[in-house]
Amino acid sequence: MSRPDGRACDQIRPVSFTPNFAPHATGSVLVASGNTRVICSAMIEEGVPQWMKVQKVAGGWLTAEYSMLPYSTTPRKARDSSKGKVDGRSVEIQRLIGRSLRAVIDLDALGARTLWVDCDVLQADGGTRTASITGACVAVELAARRLQAAGLMKASPLRKFAAAVSVGVVAGVPVLDLNYEEDKDAAVDMNVVMTDDGQFVEVQGAGEESTFSHEQFLAMLELGRKGIADLLAAQQQALATLA
Repeated sequence: MSRPDGRACDQIRPVSFTPNFAPHATGSVLVASGNTRVICSAMIEEGVPQWMKVQKVAGGWLTAEYSMLPYSTTPRKARDSSKGKVDGRSVEIQRLIGRSLRAVIDLDALGARTLWVDCDVLQADGGTRTASITGACVAVELAARRLQAAGLMKASPLRKFAAAVSVGVVAGVPVLDLNYEEDKDAAVDMNVVMTDDGQFVEVQGAGEESTFSHEQFLAMLELGRKGIADLLAAQQQALATLA
């Protein structure tokens, strides 16, 4: 199968992490996955949500917000603020980001603090939610390092690293890390989130007016595992340069 950008079916797009992209955030990174670019930031706020106080839940909390900037797509995407509410897709994605990060973070280690993760899409070419998860994990680690250096945190709350990637079936063939051109024509679309010890956090998959076989499902999962291993390696390589 020939892909639009010439990649092999089991090959992720070129990925890079530019650290400290948002200087006022505790930790931040610009993650680029092919032509998709997302600013991921992490900031610590003293205090926890009211429901935690009422229910006497110990530890801290992590919450995520996701948005696509107006110029990230063609045509222009209206801001949620102009519509008076966050659209359903953004709500779904920010919940996914939050679940994915809470799965690998020791909330007790945060203390009575809230860790805010913001993911803002600068340029969208498919895989914005998966790039957000992958980049946000790096931003959280950078935030933890800064807090440790300032003596405000003893150890990073990250128990594991997590990354995410899209897979799908295009023209009858399972492929890894779909760009927009592939995604819009995919018969099956799936997002896979995994940890650095090979555990699944979440798998989201659906046929787009189509069905898929058990064999195709397993093939997509295996592609996802391979792609996430490559992304986790890229995360560590980027962080190693800052050690």
